[in-house]
Amino acid sequence: MRTRIALGADHAGLSLKNDLAGRLNDVYEVIDLGAHQFDPGDDYPDFACVVGEAVASGRVERGILVCGSGVGASIAASKMPGIRAALCHDTYSAHQGVEHDDMNILCLGAKVIGPELAWELATAFLNARFSGEERHRRRLEKIAAIEKR
Repeated sequence: MRTRIALGADHAGLSLKNDLAGRLNDVYEVIDLGAHQFDPGDDYPDFACVVGEAVASGRVERGILVCGSGVGASIAASKMPGIRAALCHDTYSAHQGVEHDDMNILCLGAKVIGPELAWELATAFLNARFSGEERHRRRLEKIAAIEKR
């Protein structure tokens, strides 16, 4: 069974999301949660919500969000309990965020990076596994406590 991942993007990230979806579909079961057409009036928090809900519910294992800078999508998604979304534009952060912080949503900026780097980041993110080390589990418990405040 192939790993299920959710993709989402606003109008600014649509093209990059579509490029990633085409490439990722060869390896993963991709659930494309929109946008499906260019609409300059759409908003990144809406797509962060649907991708975040898919990840938090267990419908998918991980998610990738794309907006213009990636910042807005990461802020919006990280507001959801159980979601650990981060903006990454280097491969070290993309895999280390999973290995140490159990990051479950990768955020990308379509106005910042191109399709080749996006592919490298997605691959680093999706191939990484949480280490489960005690120090990392302890930190995740502290983050969960913050979410409950």
